[in-house]
Amino acid sequence: MAKKKQLNSVFKLVLDIGPLVLFFAANAKFGIYVATGAFMAAILIALAVSFAFTRHLAVMPLVTAVIVLLFGGLTLVLHDELFIKLKPTIIYVLFGGTLVGGLAFGKPLLGMVFDSVFHLREEGWRKLTWRWALFFFALAILNEIVWRTQTTDFWVSFKLFGVVPLTFLFAALQVPLLTKYSVDNKH
Repeated sequence: MAKKKQLNSVFKLVLDIGPLVLFFAANAKFGIYVATGAFMAAILIALAVSFAFTRHLAVMPLVTAVIVLLFGGLTLVLHDELFIKLKPTIIYVLFGGTLVGGLAFGKPLLGMVFDSVFHLREEGWRKLTWRWALFFFALAILNEIVWRTQTTDFWVSFKLFGVVPLTFLFAALQVPLLTKYSVDNKH
């Protein structure tokens, strides 16, 4: 089987974060409903660009796009911002649950997703998968707390200036585990 084409990491980051930046900017200028429509369009454009460069769609961005379109559509049709606020909680629970489900069946799914990037021993994949699953569940709880206790503008800002840095920080904190369980590290 031919190896899948991969996006340059900076370009991939732009495709991942770009729709969120647009969501933030559109919310600041036009409000949550225009921002939701812009976010939906940006997600589709990011998927299309990714597909144009790689000729495949990664599972996580595809699932995210489906949920964004579904809950964004409900937000716009019903004119109720509740749905776009629930979207991150659902995505985080879905991702965390999928990771735990994979572990329950003896398949650390992160290993399947990141095997071309990281080469870990089985125990490393298992620990890393648990950590990410718990992180996703924590983000779900955090999203619920923020949208239920803060303004919509604060929640939108928190998605970009809170969740994104927290995710980068969490990922950086996994470097010791990646090093310890690398197949190149025999200790």
